[in-house]
Amino acid sequence: MLAVTTSSGAMEDEQVRSDRQLAVAETPAGTGWVWVVVVNYNTADLLDRCLRHLLASAIDRPLGIYVVDNGSTDGSLELLRERYPQARAIEAGRNLGFARANNLALREILTQAAKESRLDKDYVLLLNSDCFVDPDAVRLLARFLDSHPEAGIAGPKVLLPDGRLDLACRRSFPTPSSALWKLSGLARWFPKHTRLAQYNLTYCDPDETLAVDAVTGACMLVRLAAVAQAGLLDEDYFMYGEDLDWAYRIKACGWQVYYYPEARATHIKGGSGGRRKPRIIVEFYRAMYLFYRKHYARHSPLPLNLLVYAGIALRCGLALVTSTLRRLSAVR
Repeated sequence: MLAVTTSSGAMEDEQVRSDRQLAVAETPAGTGWVWVVVVNYNTADLLDRCLRHLLASAIDRPLGIYVVDNGSTDGSLELLRERYPQARAIEAGRNLGFARANNLALREILTQAAKESRLDKDYVLLLNSDCFVDPDAVRLLARFLDSHPEAGIAGPKVLLPDGRLDLACRRSFPTPSSALWKLSGLARWFPKHTRLAQYNLTYCDPDETLAVDAVTGACMLVRLAAVAQAGLLDEDYFMYGEDLDWAYRIKACGWQVYYYPEARATHIKGGSGGRRKPRIIVEFYRAMYLFYRKHYARHSPLPLNLLVYAGIALRCGLALVTSTLRRLSAVR
């Protein structure tokens, strides 16, 4: 892999390339790489915007980019070849989902870093194609990991296009109780209650750095040493829940997870996966079931497990009915 330079063309691109060459030249000896993995599925326009934001970043260390394409038919691969030849494109050929697609790149990154004895120096940024980092976000996240050796993951403050906080960017694990408060609507009605709003931590200051259970997989910087210890993303998950599961396993290995709001990104939520489609709804609730079964069911009594599974199935069914009614209403 080569260090990233921007594609030639516009005057702005020339300036970005010049700035990056200077930044890489001044990188302290022994500083590791930041590897970026973007999974794409028919989001060529968003991917273009995502990579332009990334390449305009002020990054003070070598940067490598992987784009894993899940069988797109919208010209995404042509876009990569024409505008971003410095990115390593992996063609999956079909939609493998988020976890399996990311793992294709992560395996290569881990292998190369291990060969060059950089597992304890390199970081990997998982970045959705519909997530756009601020100019200093990657640098700030990397420096945060530099200065917090106990941190296995750091995530930025993620905003939605309307300026609201993406609540997924700082979370607790969905224990049976926190999931109940969220799914019942109590967390939304009482956002400042320290117990009822435990899952999304809405009672916390959004501009305060926090040790949390998990951040969003749309934009998360992970220490490669933590990945090597905890393992790759769990491929049982298709497009939801794998970030929570990864954070759970990384924390179980003794690492900490931090929400670091000095770094920021914008997330067009749903842009990379679509919204309200039946399969998307099913995968969302299937991820809930998988996470609970993998991490809580064995320690919980059977009646509670059955209650949780029934609740997940009920919410999934209601969401499917609501989605169908909305589509029928829109057609009329």
